[in-house]
Formats: sequence, structure tokens, C-alpha cells
Amino acid sequence: MGGSNLILLSFALCFLVTSLGASEGDADPIYKVCLEECEKSGCVGGKCFQHCNFSSDGKPIDGPWYLQEPLYQKWKQWDCGSDCRYHCMVAREEERRKLGGKPVKYHGKWPFKRVYAIQEPAAVAFSAISLALQFHGWITFFILLNYKFPLRPDKRPYYEYTGLWHIYAILAMNFWFWSAVCHSRDFELTEKLDYSAAVALIGFSFILTILRAFNVRDEASRVMVAAPLIAFVTTHILYLNFYKLDYGLNMKVCMVMGVAQLLIWGIWASVTSHPARWKVWLFNVGGTLAVLLEVYDFPPYKGILDAHALWHAANIPLAYVCWSFVRDDAEFRTLTLLKKMK
Repeated sequence: MGGSNLILLSFALCFLVTSLGASEGDADPIYKVCLEECEKSGCVGGKCFQHCNFSSDGKPIDGPWYLQEPLYQKWKQWDCGSDCRYHCMVAREEERRKLGGKPVKYHGKWPFKRVYAIQEPAAVAFSAISLALQFHGWITFFILLNYKFPLRPDKRPYYEYTGLWHIYAILAMNFWFWSAVCHSRDFELTEKLDYSAAVALIGFSFILTILRAFNVRDEASRVMVAAPLIAFVTTHILYLNFYKLDYGLNMKVCMVMGVAQLLIWGIWASVTSHPARWKVWLFNVGGTLAVLLEVYDFPPYKGILDAHALWHAANIPLAYVCWSFVRDDAEFRTLTLLKKMK
């Protein structure tokens, strides 16, 4: 069930790849002229930027050292080029709006309005909510197992997949954290961290899907399933970070693992008598509908809310359904084991 959640992510990464590269806004002659003038003067219209008074190593080109931005403001990593691109984009989109034109993409992205230096505020907010919901789901799962269900004589829960869901929760929270960071400011480091966290989560959830759907409880068998997949995912993450951030390859890897999970959970829900199997179907159907938000790409409303942000929003109720199933599964398996022991 938790693995199915990442199918949405793999599709989102797939559609993200198609948007990378040259965009209509990049080729706009007025936008290009604005960029050239800004990079020379450091100003767009009447607005000038401190970044443009410093070289790439942070030394002032003209003016005293105290004109530098404070360290506490440098976290956002905006430099002269990025500020010029943003404000030229804003100026050009305002001209386009007055002429009755529609928004266009710049450098593969829709024109968003910054909010407190945050690049995509809606996506950041929804990612933060998903992070909080994952934490809530994890805590309620922990409390249920350790304080409401009976425990084994060695004080361990009866549910055989407890440790796996704990790892899943940590990886899920890690992903949503870096998703929020990347949408706050998208540059090479945050992008790599976001993609690495996503691949790690998809890879582990694939392992979890196989172990739970096929009811693999023997430790040796679990190791035989997990070891090659962990080695593959680790190698892929290292490749993305230290050799080449290959969007196309990453899309294929995520799609294969995502579709495999979708099929496994779908077949499992069809043949099992699990009382909560309807939640698996609800999740899979809801997830498929959410993917349509990535297909139906539209400009951000008021410069804030776009299709990708709504995809992030769709993950909020789906995360609740996911953890609801996990708690039901823990209760079902615990009661089943207790009945066998009587």
C-alpha cells in the first residue's frame, strides 16, 4: 500500500522530464534583451539587486564589503542571474497580461510568484502538510502497536512488518522534507537531494510491497529479496549524484518500480480476503486520478497554484488512506496470530 503512494511520484517525475529544456518564454526577444541589460546593470526597471554587485566568489565588484547580504539571507541561494531571470519574467508576463496574452513557461517552469523568497509556495505548503501527515501516521501506528495491542513475551509487537513500516515512514518524511526544500529553491544540490530521496523511497516501498503482498516473513527470504534491490537503488542514487543527473534514465527506473508496485497491489487486493482491501482500491483509483493533474498541466492561478501543486495536495488524503490501511493491516495480522496461538 505504501509503495503505491510512490507510483504517483514516478508519474510526476515522468511528466517533469517532458517540461525540461527550451520553453517559449526563453525564446522571447523582449525577455532576452531584458536579461542582457540586467546582467550588465544589475537592474530591471527601477529594481536593482545586491547580488549583481559581487563576483561569483562573493567579492564586491564596486562598493564596500558591508553591501553583501547577511549570511542568514543567503540560504535562498538567489544570485544575479536567477534574480534577473525572475524579475525579467515577472515584467514580461505583466506586459503579456496587459496585451491579453496567456502565461508561458520559462526554463521549463511556469511563472510563479515568490513568497518570502520561496519559489513555489503552494507546493512547499502541501509538501510540508504531507510531511506532517506522514509523521502523524507513523506516531499513531507506533502507539497502536505498543500501547493498544498485546505484545509478545519479549515486548515486541505481533505484527511482522512493524520494522519495515518504520523505515518506510522515515524515508517518506525524508522525501517530503526535501520536496519542500527543492520547491523552495530549485538548484542542483536541492534537486539531487529531492531525486535521491524519491528514488530511495520508491525502491524501499517496492521491497515492502513484495514482502507484504507475498507474505514473506522468514528473515533469510527477506534478505534474498531486499539485497539485490537495495544494491540496485544505491547504485542508481550514486550514479545520479556523482556521475550524471540523467532525467530520462531516472524516469524509466521510477516507472518500472512504480508500475510493478501498482500491479502487485492490484492483484493482491483482488485475491485477498483482507477486510481493508477496499482501501487499497481506493488508494489506487485516487492515485490514478491524481496523475491526471500532471497530464492536464495549466499555468499557476495567481502565480501560486498550478497542476503540480494540486498533485502535491492530492497526496495529503492519500497518505491518510495509506496509514489507515497500515493500522488496519496491523490489527488484522495481530488478531490472526493471536487466534492461531489459542
